[in-house]
Amino acid sequence: MSKRAKQKGRLGQQEIRDALLESFPELEPDDVKSTVMGETGADIQLSPAARKYIPISIEVKRRKSALKTVYDWIKQCTNHDKGDPVVFYRSDRHQWLVISELPHYLKLIRSLTEDGKQ
Repeated sequence: MSKRAKQKGRLGQQEIRDALLESFPELEPDDVKSTVMGETGADIQLSPAARKYIPISIEVKRRKSALKTVYDWIKQCTNHDKGDPVVFYRSDRHQWLVISELPHYLKLIRSLTEDGKQ
């Protein structure tokens, strides 16, 4: 992986880390960490305290245009209704995936943890 590609990935991880910390102000900066590029495991490491609020495993990917179609699907959703756009997607012989914009997803996690439903 080129130096530029690693930098792009690192910046992506930092953006996600910052968004999580902003959405969960009760967490400390050490609770949500961006890992070193090339390290095995999740791209964003969560402390036990953070896992109480964010019970997920995080892999961050940034691509120039590989998922252009996904963005077209999200745009199509926004043309249908005024609700938050969500795409349900499944390839043959694979599980369903749910694709949403980051602010909507963070609101969902936040509402689950506030209701104690984790």
